[in-house]
Amino acid sequence: MRKLVKILLVIVLLGLLAGSLYFLVQRNQQPPEQFETESVIRGTVINKAVATGSIVPRKEVVIKSRVSGVVEKLHVQAGEIVESGALLAKIKVVPDAVALNSARAQYEMAKISASNAELELNRRRKLYREKLISKDEYEKYRFDFDMKLEEQESSLSNLELIRDGGNGASGSVSNEIRSTVIGMVLDVPVKQGDTVTETNNFNEGTTIASIADMTDMIFTGTVDESEVGRIEEGMALKISIGAIEDKFFEGVLEFISPKGVKTDGAVLFEIRAAIVADSDSTIRAGYSANADIVLDRRDNVLTLDERALRFSDDGVFVLEQLGEQEFARQEVTTGLSDGIRIEIIEGVAEGATVRVP
Repeated sequence: MRKLVKILLVIVLLGLLAGSLYFLVQRNQQPPEQFETESVIRGTVINKAVATGSIVPRKEVVIKSRVSGVVEKLHVQAGEIVESGALLAKIKVVPDAVALNSARAQYEMAKISASNAELELNRRRKLYREKLISKDEYEKYRFDFDMKLEEQESSLSNLELIRDGGNGASGSVSNEIRSTVIGMVLDVPVKQGDTVTETNNFNEGTTIASIADMTDMIFTGTVDESEVGRIEEGMALKISIGAIEDKFFEGVLEFISPKGVKTDGAVLFEIRAAIVADSDSTIRAGYSANADIVLDRRDNVLTLDERALRFSDDGVFVLEQLGEQEFARQEVTTGLSDGIRIEIIEGVAEGATVRVP
């Protein structure tokens, strides 16, 4: 019995010893290192500059009031198409009290002067018919009457303009705001009852409406100073609009500003580009957009992820995979890059697998 117990103890001890040895070996054994790899494939590399901006009409006209007063009635709203000369709004004139009193006084004085000139002309006409005065003297009084009559009409027109905002005799009504162009009404920033001021040399005046030709849209944006020297007018653009997903619009660069503007520490240059019309999509003014300006491109060339490149004093190289976890240094010649993938001119073949650090 004792002999059997001793044998069992020896077996248990040997088992524990074997388990401990196996555990220590497994703990000290390092797993094989795994490396990320990339393949050399054919593709297109496009080097481009990116401009951020928005879509705006090429021609947008702001219609302002020519008189001060209160908006009596609006005849249009945003989104309507109007013709040139269409009535947009009517302004109820609130005349300046001092100017109105002055105009009334001038008109009354002009009426009195015209009336006195008419009486004097009638007296001189009678004397002329009786041949008591010469024709030249008579004509002088007739001319004076005509001048006084003209002054009366002029003062009346001025009074009507200040009081009513228009001249009934000439048919020109300045309190009627009319469109000067054909297009779509983009915005009517005033409401009925709002107070408006006239536009003059000292005052910009109140905007009644903005009108634009929505069939001729352009992209306006900015590019960084590091890229502006690489672009030129006439270059093609691919424009993506935030509100229209999965669609690009063609454009042609028309303008590059000769002067940069410093914004948040960066110098930006304004650019403008014509958008090729697309009847299938509705483009609205103010859409945010990005434009890719193609600087250079390579089609059907060998390309590789730029992360796989390594640099030394001798040049650029990659670690090409020869076998399982086996890599060899291979010098390469690179070409155009788009910031993610780069053109491989020579050094490795299509389909080669290289290590990515």
